Amino acid sequence: MTHDTSRRWQMLAISAAIVYVFWLLAPVLMPFAFAAMLAYMGNPLADRLQRLRMGRTLAVSIVFTGLLLLTVGALLLLIPLISRQVDNLVQNLPRYVDWVRGTALPWVQATLHLDPRAFDTDRLMAQLKDHIGSIGGVASSVLGKISRSSVGVVMWLTNLVLIPVVAFYLLRDWDRLVTWIDRMLPRSIEPTIRQLAREVDSVLGAFVRGQLLVMLALGIFYGASLTIMGLSVGPLIGMVAGLLSFVPYLGFIVGFGSALIAAVVQYGDWNHVLIVIGIFTAGQLLEGYVLVPRLVGEKIGLHPVAVIFAVLAGGYLAGFLGVLLALPAASVILVLLRYLGERYRQSDLYMQDGRSEPVRTEVDVTVDTPDGTVETSTVVAHVGDKDVVPQR
Repeated sequence: MTHDTSRRWQMLAISAAIVYVFWLLAPVLMPFAFAAMLAYMGNPLADRLQRLRMGRTLAVSIVFTGLLLLTVGALLLLIPLISRQVDNLVQNLPRYVDWVRGTALPWVQATLHLDPRAFDTDRLMAQLKDHIGSIGGVASSVLGKISRSSVGVVMWLTNLVLIPVVAFYLLRDWDRLVTWIDRMLPRSIEPTIRQLAREVDSVLGAFVRGQLLVMLALGIFYGASLTIMGLSVGPLIGMVAGLLSFVPYLGFIVGFGSALIAAVVQYGDWNHVLIVIGIFTAGQLLEGYVLVPRLVGEKIGLHPVAVIFAVLAGGYLAGFLGVLLALPAASVILVLLRYLGERYRQSDLYMQDGRSEPVRTEVDVTVDTPDGTVETSTVVAHVGDKDVVPQR
């Protein structure tokens, strides 16, 4: 085994060991992943404050205090609003159920010519009532276990407290951490890793920060528009649509469907349905032609299909932690694929010319003879740069 081959196997083994350790520790990495994302988003602002001749600790304290005040203010503003909207939804829930039972299901049954027994709501409600006892027994058993063992609650509170603490220390020591990682890299691959890290930072930073602004803008637009329209649950639908818009088209589909049903139940006319259609059409145009180009940018290269696949794959492999890390992982994979593509186009496999093969073409030839004009077909074989005309 040559030295280069041995070195590559060593780096592959080290990388596999790191991935395996992260996979084993996935259940306890949630607060650290949240903290790392907060530190990553706050690091550029802390660097700017450092350029104003502030100390790193003071700059991080200012950024961290600002993020904390912003979070507390958002919670104080959103929790009462969400509470009122949920109460409103619960009060209007019987109206939604009656609309589904009396209007939506009969229309679907008549349109698709389905078996009426499939939509027998009385039978479905009877079955549900029969199973309520067992559901209540399971729920009481689960609640009893939780009440007897407070480990889950303590772990949840510990994770909640850990997030700001870990985020503060990561943000304060971010540059030191990056420098340490840089020193630990093998010198043979350090320039390549450094360049790839810069590209990942450019792609990921622009995408995450821009997408957060897009989510906020869409949530405000949908919530304000539906509220002005007079929809009782408009703010709640707007917030949900904005939060889900990090997955392409998911926020639009969920928000549009919910607003459409709410408008039909609340007003029961076509005018408000058309208003809902106009609001979400304007929201899509605003997202596609104003918000995404200006806040996210077209140069990032994360295709919507790639984002959807990354989120689904991350959720399947690692649960909520996988969903949280799906977009960073997709950004890293995108940069690696670009790098591998460039290496492939510079390799002998791509650049080396193939063996010349004769190409045969058939041309029509007109020959003038004393008896008149004669049209014939001649086969020409191209070998290399020479044309060989077979004798006929």
